Amino acid sequence: MACIEARRLRKTFGTTIALDGVDLRVEEGRILGLIGPNGAGKTTALNAILGLIPFQGEMKVLGRDPWGARDQLMPDVSFIADVAVLPRWIRVSRLLDYVGGVHPRFDRAKAEGFLAKTTIKRASKVRELSKGMVAQLHLALVMAIDAKLLVLDEPTLGLDILYRKQFYDSLLNDYFDGTRTIIVTTHQVEEVQESGSDGESRTCRRGTRAQANSRARGVRPQRPALRSCRS
Repeated sequence: MACIEARRLRKTFGTTIALDGVDLRVEEGRILGLIGPNGAGKTTALNAILGLIPFQGEMKVLGRDPWGARDQLMPDVSFIADVAVLPRWIRVSRLLDYVGGVHPRFDRAKAEGFLAKTTIKRASKVRELSKGMVAQLHLALVMAIDAKLLVLDEPTLGLDILYRKQFYDSLLNDYFDGTRTIIVTTHQVEEVQESGSDGESRTCRRGTRAQANSRARGVRPQRPALRSCRS
């Protein structure tokens, strides 16, 4: 069953074409890596999938129209944006309280278990944590939500290689179970290659469609607009 299916997906901003006729099919239980330079349309594609922007074409996410049925879709989705921030003044323990109070599928015990594998102290404030620790904290929060789709937009941007490895190790070993679907955008090709059991990525060039049965899939546009690709 497809977690995401899009046909002729198109999005423009004035005269700028961000998405140009994208065809995309992602089966449940897959990890999809979107690879491309700044301005390639990766974040625009994610925003369309999440129902944050209107678009031309057809798309279903978990069987729903993300733009028309976003309220029904969101309980099954977790998302970390590329500009995601946590309140610097809040303590870790209060942050756990907050997420538990606003999201019905948040499992605090799971979050505590993920954090136990780090050096993050519950009494610490976010501003006292390093960038890598904030990324670990953010991941612990979203992994503790029982979601069918996890979307990560440049989640390791600005992190050193050690924290990047720890981030993906935790994502694959503690969260991915073969039934959940994960979408990751990144500039780092090796991150996508290492995130799938096959260690494989594929390329979609302008005007082509590539088929892939592997769990990991990379899409690298050759032009500024993200072109047609199918997984």
